[in-house]
Order: sequence, then C-alpha cells, then structure tokens
Amino acid sequence: MSKEEKHHRHEHRLRRCCGCMASCLLALVLIVALVALIVYLALRPSKPSFYLQDLQLRRPITLGDPSLSASAQVTLASRNPNDHVGIFYRRLDVFVTYRDEPVTVPVSLPPQYQGHRDVTVWSPVLSAQSVPVAAYVADAMKQDVAAGFVSLQVKVDGRVKWKVGSWVSGSYHLFVSCPAVLSAGFPSSAFGGGNNATLSSLKFAQPTGCSVEV
Repeated sequence: MSKEEKHHRHEHRLRRCCGCMASCLLALVLIVALVALIVYLALRPSKPSFYLQDLQLRRPITLGDPSLSASAQVTLASRNPNDHVGIFYRRLDVFVTYRDEPVTVPVSLPPQYQGHRDVTVWSPVLSAQSVPVAAYVADAMKQDVAAGFVSLQVKVDGRVKWKVGSWVSGSYHLFVSCPAVLSAGFPSSAFGGGNNATLSSLKFAQPTGCSVEV
C-alpha cells in the first residue's frame, strides 16, 4: 500500500471519528433539552400572585398645574404558589398610573430569588417629581379629588426565570397591574376645591389582588 493510500485512509478514519463525536454530542444536547422540557411540562410552573397591601402618600400631590409633585410609598407582596419551582426576579420596575398615564418615575427593585411557597414584600418609595402629565389628566384627577374618590394603578414591569433543581429557564416578561383606590370617606366639601385641591386627605381603601401576565 502506497503512502498516498495510507494518508487517504487516515483522513477518512479521522473524519468518521469526528463525525461520530459530533453526533454523540448533538444527541447528548437533545437528550438534556428533552429531559428539561419533560420536567418543565410535568411541573407546570404557575405564575406568582401579587397583592397591593398599602399605598401611603408621604407628600401631598398638588394639582394646581399640569405637573405633579408627590412622594408615595407602596407595599407590594408576591407569593410563589409552586411546590417545586423557584422564581428568579431578574428585574422589577414599579410605577403608578392614572388613566393609563404614568404619574411617578419607575423605581427598580433589586433582583431576588423566591423559593417554593415563599412570600416576598417590597415597600418602594415612588416619586412624581418632574413627571410631566397632560393638562386633561391633571384636570380629571382634580375632579376625582373633589368627588372624594381617585382610582390609580400600581404597575410592575420586569423579567422572571423559573428554577427547578439546578436547571434555570430562559427569561420571561412579567407584567403586573394592581388597582389602588384612594377614598375620602367624608363629604367632598372638606377639600376646599379649586386649585388648592390635594390628595392629602384621601386614604388607601383596602388591599387588593393584582392581575399578573407572564
């Protein structure tokens, strides 16, 4: 057998060996992915539950112009309903809206892991400093204040991951919306009306459940 034939046979065997290794590696990756998918489907992770426990105005919102200047503290609770699935909160931005218009600057909560059946509580302070709003929004809120009833929405926008054992899923978008009703509990004449109307006399009505989309 000539040197050239030996060289060709060696190259052929090397290619077959590399092909077998690549096939084995691909099969291993597919098996791992299949096992992860089976585990994921078997456990069926449920989305977390969110509750708005409180909303306190730390500085009154003055409605004398088309901009708001306020400070509010919200208390949010989240519960992981899963027995075998943990939740990674990668990013959570909290803000308040009125009639679908943002009235506070988004505040980012620190990343956090939530174990099985665990409950996590956050109490961020939200500021409306330098948040421009349309004139009709300020006018509408002023009318609601005069009526002694203001309906806000506390919203959370973020990313979450599921954790099963040592396996961690990809990132999923999380969106939470919590109704926050502020009520006077007494006649609207106590507000004085006009451009001096404020939300300082309105109080958070009661804890509420939130809608959650993942």
